[in-house]
Amino acid sequence: MGYAAQLRREIAARNREWARGREHVESHGSDAVIVYAPEFPSDESLGERRSREPERHANFYDPAYQAIVSRPQWAKRFTKVHAQGRALPKWVQDPHRKWRELDSCMSSDALLMNVFCTPGAIESAAVRRMLGVDAAAAVRPTVGGDDLEAPEFGWKAKVRLKSGLFDRTEVDMRWGDLLVEAKLTEGDFQARKAEVVEAYRDFDEVFDRELLRRLEVTTARRKSAAEFAEAYSQEWEDTAGVPSNEAAEASSAFQAELVAEAEMSAPREVRYVSYQLIRNVLAAHAAGASFCVIHDERRPDLREAWFDVMRAVRRAELRTRLKVLTWQELAAVLPGGLKGFLTCKYGIVAERI
Repeated sequence: MGYAAQLRREIAARNREWARGREHVESHGSDAVIVYAPEFPSDESLGERRSREPERHANFYDPAYQAIVSRPQWAKRFTKVHAQGRALPKWVQDPHRKWRELDSCMSSDALLMNVFCTPGAIESAAVRRMLGVDAAAAVRPTVGGDDLEAPEFGWKAKVRLKSGLFDRTEVDMRWGDLLVEAKLTEGDFQARKAEVVEAYRDFDEVFDRELLRRLEVTTARRKSAAEFAEAYSQEWEDTAGVPSNEAAEASSAFQAELVAEAEMSAPREVRYVSYQLIRNVLAAHAAGASFCVIHDERRPDLREAWFDVMRAVRRAELRTRLKVLTWQELAAVLPGGLKGFLTCKYGIVAERI
């Protein structure tokens, strides 16, 4: 079992316990996911619930959730519908409600917001030092004096393409001069075909493309031997008098050869591995910002993938702005109540510093 699957299994088990007595449903199948629903006072009608903000949401630490719903820019993240929402069970209290990405116990965006929306987190000098956030860049002028700039979730990057247009793909978070990619149970950083990646204007200025990992994939569906009707139906020779086991082996070998020949001639494309990291490094380059990947220490595969991309960055000055941090390292400097929440719900135990 891979690192991602192991972590998904552990988080699912922890959330089965956490969900007891809280509004939630569990997905079907062996790879279960817990999704949570907002909680209202029990004496309110469905109409009353739809006209006001929920009191709680069990996928969030209570102080973080209250801070989120009090800021429209943060609260709008709840409008993003879950990609597999239609496959999830309906919520009995409101069967018409669509599941959101932030409802899922596996959501790295929910984890990110739990951490940085909790009061006291962004105010902490220790948190800013650990992330390398410039104190001056994290402060904005206000009428009554300077105030800490709130993190922006789902920040739209502006990375120029060779065509003159811009890629406005979202970055998980921007806080001052820091961009953040948050990971939890995702399998990897995605792969994208070479033509798309090489279309960024500054791609070759920022990266040595020969040092970036690429893979070649077949773009056509793999076919079985039976789908090659003419060849499959003319099984080459009479097997009369041949022992049945030898005939079966010869037939299997012939069919495997048909499949192998088809795969050799199938259309293929080259893709760059860790596309999200490549794109976000280019976003940091364009914005003059730093870029940090935050992942779970139980995912060394993600850290290794990030190091592979870092090694391909040409300029030392840009490499010094690229960072990696684990949730466990960050938890060590977070408020005490939040630490307990992260331990119970995610198994994120703060490292001693």
